Amino acid sequence: MMTRENRAKQFMPFDAMKGLSEALRDREERHSRVQKHGVSEEDQAQISETLCKVEKGSKVFISFFANFHDWEEEGIITQINRDYRFFRISRIGSNTEEKICFDDLYDIRVIG
Repeated sequence: MMTRENRAKQFMPFDAMKGLSEALRDREERHSRVQKHGVSEEDQAQISETLCKVEKGSKVFISFFANFHDWEEEGIITQINRDYRFFRISRIGSNTEEKICFDDLYDIRVIG
């Protein structure tokens, strides 16, 4: 007599082409990559001004370039290092932190 576990295994989904879904996801990611675009002097001045004002605990909205993609995030600054020109942001609704270099910013706005 077949055990309940063995019986359930026969109904598990069968992947006839192992790795195909991962390969397609990888290809799609590579295909959607973009080049970093420039930031106008006016926007650079605004970013610099905002970076002088923000401090640890500030809630911000940022637009930036990372991993060959343009991103927009809302989060809280958990660390800021003006000497090495980067800050860490904790995404709202997530426990992940991301390190953002000042040079990769397109826009930064303080929220609230």
